[in-house]
Amino acid sequence: MVKKTAEQIASRREEIVNACEKLYQTMSFKEITLKEIGEEVPFSRPTIYNSFQTKEEIFLALFEREYDRWNAALASILEDNEKLGKEEIAEKIARSLTDRVQLLKLLSMNNYDMEANCRIELLTDFKKAYGRSMELCRMILTKFCPEKSAADIQNIAYIFFPFMFGIYPYTAVTEKQRSAMREADVGFVYRSVYEITFNCLIKLL
Repeated sequence: MVKKTAEQIASRREEIVNACEKLYQTMSFKEITLKEIGEEVPFSRPTIYNSFQTKEEIFLALFEREYDRWNAALASILEDNEKLGKEEIAEKIARSLTDRVQLLKLLSMNNYDMEANCRIELLTDFKKAYGRSMELCRMILTKFCPEKSAADIQNIAYIFFPFMFGIYPYTAVTEKQRSAMREADVGFVYRSVYEITFNCLIKLL
């Protein structure tokens, strides 16, 4: 048997995550199975198990990658600006999340069940990416809002990060949901990812 190099292993892992990402554009988490993911990659399903033992582990890797992509955007805000006002901070973070709709969609899922069905080492890698997001947000606030104490910044993080779990359901409303809300006379007003994120951050800042 030919031993795979670290680069080949990483490449196959990426292909598996890409397949999951592709399916997630048109299917729900519940609908996607390892069988469907296996049909999207050019190698056998047993090969998938060399990298991931469960569907949840593949989704967690996708989730981690989405945090890494957001982290790159947050790092750019931090590094590319010398000074920002509160509206500019809110605007730039809101823009960064506008490009990360898939991250917001994943956040709206039941993360408890997903994380429970993953190995600790993969969960730890994911938590590092998530933790980096919190760290970068705190660094942005520390740099551009010097009047705020460490406790103020921590409180903002503990409000904003849980808030992010609800952004997708409020901004990606299906026609069926719209019809039901009209029938129920809810009076729902559509807001974009940018609008709902910007408004939250302005109030927090």
